[in-house]
Amino acid sequence: MKSRTITVNDSMQKKYQYVCTEPIGKNFDPEFRPELTPKEMMQVGVFDGDYFHREIDEFPPSWLSHVKEENFFGISASQSLKEWQRKGWIHPQDPRGWFQWYCRYYLGRRTEDDARQIKRWKAMTRHIAQIKHGCHPGDLSCRRRQRQALLHWAYDSRKI
Repeated sequence: MKSRTITVNDSMQKKYQYVCTEPIGKNFDPEFRPELTPKEMMQVGVFDGDYFHREIDEFPPSWLSHVKEENFFGISASQSLKEWQRKGWIHPQDPRGWFQWYCRYYLGRRTEDDARQIKRWKAMTRHIAQIKHGCHPGDLSCRRRQRQALLHWAYDSRKI
């Protein structure tokens, strides 16, 4: 596969370039098995539909069709970007956090930060266990905040 270079110019990154060395949506780390694509996440309703503040020229236009402007479970499950920065969760290459990393990873970018981000993604499975233990199967009104948080991390909590 021929590599592709993407240049980002938005309010958080000026002339940032990254190289995609893998085909879109392919060749993921074997431990990273997201249940939702970035497009599906945007369409189901994550981050109140305002995560990128409309600055997403680097991603395919098809990802933006039918974007939901509200969270699927109708509840906020996010902390502020300032809080993410305070906790050290933000890597300079992805100043908007994990979802931005995932979008770029999905497009084929591979970097030294992948292992850390995949480890963070895997840590979210504790919420799946809590939902399975504390809720009746199919009861989407149970633990809505945890379910919304799981959607943020590409786990399809509508199916738990």
